[in-house]
Amino acid sequence: MELAKYIEHTLLRADAVPSDIDKLIEEAVKYGFYGICINPNLVAYARKALEGTDVKLVTVVNFPFGINSIDATLVQTHEALSNGADEIDIVINLMALKSGDYKTATDEIKKVKAVCGSHTLKVILETDLLSQDEIKKACLTCITTGADFVKTSTGFVKDGVGARPEIVKLMSDTVSKRGMGVKASGGIKSKFQAIELVAAGATRLGTSCGVQIVSF
Repeated sequence: MELAKYIEHTLLRADAVPSDIDKLIEEAVKYGFYGICINPNLVAYARKALEGTDVKLVTVVNFPFGINSIDATLVQTHEALSNGADEIDIVINLMALKSGDYKTATDEIKKVKAVCGSHTLKVILETDLLSQDEIKKACLTCITTGADFVKTSTGFVKDGVGARPEIVKLMSDTVSKRGMGVKASGGIKSKFQAIELVAAGATRLGTSCGVQIVSF
């Protein structure tokens, strides 16, 4: 198993600066990672720095709490793509989800996917805040939106566990037959965890520990 090709080398710290992005890209190229995942304020810089590489540029919107208005999220998505992002990870409308308002959650993701067009869209469910029944319902909701992936976590929930094999399996069992991928993210720090998550059905791994994972 070539784990590097699953990994989105991630840096979502609020204090990240351009030199941090340079290092992230250098490591992504060196180890053959699928892509890098960064905050939208650094996408334009990263796009230029990535010239001549095949590393994908992933960014986040409505992040990390899923509480933006849909208009704000659409503007943020359009700007990120205009600045050169290849893929978008969006936090689902968590208030709508927890309220059982799946129509609002669905409609918002559909609108973001319309802006994304052929660009890959991943929907972050924040599984630490959901029951297994809510996770399954959220996955079924995402199937109808045209989104390309469902994703476990932002990594920003206090005391959150993040990606767990049993949750990844639940998500994969729900969406994989519909052609959707599963991105496991949050708390992935070891090669053993990475292998376990891929075995459970993850088709992408978001982690800030990619170098550590592939080096040992």
